[in-house]
This record gives sequence, structure tokens and C-alpha cells, in this order.
Amino acid sequence: MTDFNQANPYENIRILVLEDEAHIRQIICRLLRQIGFRMIHDVANGADGFKELLRVSPQVILCDIHMEPIDGLSFLRKLRSLGKPEFTRIPVIFLTADAERNTVVEAKDLRVDGYLVKPVSPKQLKQRLDAVLFPTPA
Repeated sequence: MTDFNQANPYENIRILVLEDEAHIRQIICRLLRQIGFRMIHDVANGADGFKELLRVSPQVILCDIHMEPIDGLSFLRKLRSLGKPEFTRIPVIFLTADAERNTVVEAKDLRVDGYLVKPVSPKQLKQRLDAVLFPTPA
């Protein structure tokens, strides 16, 4: 049973951050801590992202697009095709500097749950995370 009166609704949510630039990854993790996340796991690429995915079973993923050896689009494509609902249903939000129309369309075709263009404000990040973590009934 979930306690909705909890002072910090984010503290028990496992979040995985995939970002290849260490400085940017640190900034993202700092923003997440400011929002209230405490269970933050971060890796530098999509290959490590899959290992961490299996290890921590995150409830939401923030992912850059341009990384090596596995980029964000390839990571999402593979995640969505795993065939295991516990993984395919994890919300993925791209947090990227890439605002190119083709990239956004491809992300949408892969059923990305959010797309934020860097630099992102804490407010924008929180709003997008709230939308996927605490959706309002239609």
C-alpha cells in the first residue's frame, strides 16, 4: 500500500540515469536529489544501462541519446522489444541536446515517455517526471 501522505513521494523511487558526460551526469543527479530522489543510479552508456537495469529494476529512466557504444535510441528500441512487461513498461524520458525533428519522431515511434532538451530546468524535469510517475486519471 502506498502512503500518499508521505512528505517526499520520490525518496523510494528508483531512477536510472544514462549520460555519457560525467559532468552532465553529476548535474542531473544533483537536480534529482533537489527534487527529492534518493535512489539514483547512474551509468555512462546504454550497455552499462542494461546491466544496471537488471541489477536495480528502476521505476523510471532518464537517458541521453548520443552515447557509445549503445546510444539512447538503440537502448530504448532494445528495452521496448525485451518482451518482459516489467522492463518494457518502464517510463523512459530522453534528456538530450538533440532537438532535431527526425530524432524526436524516431523517439516517439519507439514510445518514449518524455523528451526534454538540455539545458533543462529543475521545474521542467520535475513536471515531466511527475507526469510519468504520478499520471492523472483521464
